[in-house]
Amino acid sequence: MRLEISALAGLPEIRPGDDLAALIRASAALENQPIEGPVLIAVAQKVVSKAEGAVVDLRQVEPSAMAYAWAAQSNRDARLVELILRQSRRIVKMDRGLLICETQHGLVCANAGVDQSNVAGDDFATVLPADPDASARRLRSMLGCGAVIITDTFGRPWREGLVDVAIGVSGLEGLEDYRGSTDRHGRKLGSTIIAIADQLAAAAGLLMRKADGCPVVFVRGMVWQQAEGSARALIRPREQDLFR
Repeated sequence: MRLEISALAGLPEIRPGDDLAALIRASAALENQPIEGPVLIAVAQKVVSKAEGAVVDLRQVEPSAMAYAWAAQSNRDARLVELILRQSRRIVKMDRGLLICETQHGLVCANAGVDQSNVAGDDFATVLPADPDASARRLRSMLGCGAVIITDTFGRPWREGLVDVAIGVSGLEGLEDYRGSTDRHGRKLGSTIIAIADQLAAAAGLLMRKADGCPVVFVRGMVWQQAEGSARALIRPREQDLFR
């Protein structure tokens, strides 16, 4: 298998209400990047959130007592802390100035996905799309491509550094289950499940550096079984999670 990943370089700054699919299509045409057929398109969460209007004016956020207390301890903006708390289903860990949260979607990540990078002005922040899988389905339908992955940058337990993962999926299964199959020596596999959507998101992330302004990446050469898919399959159920 040979994969080709290429970034879309000419996408303009995305604003609330923009037709993201139309902008991707127009930029792809200018750059001679075919979309239709067996092409997988990875789209950074930030531009999806912007297009869907998931941008919050912090001047309209009234912090709670808990937000003020935590902000004072961690030297953070109380309005931002309040927004993080509102986006959280549960606080997994509050320690050393860090907030690890379980979002309303069930994702476990820092700051519940609330982010101010690549957002104009100190009084604004983006939140995650309300339904990243639905966002991926809409983009896939409008673009006519084989699959769409909505990506975001997460930290990882036991490992330093950040990696892009899939938070929304359409067109393929997020996991490839090899249990019951055999390896090259005929040994039966009992626990191997590969997070293929996360692997593709990480590959696309190589070209999605924040300063480069390339939030859309095309992946060609990938062979996969067509399926509706969902990023929810990648979330480990709490009862199976030894660390929360």
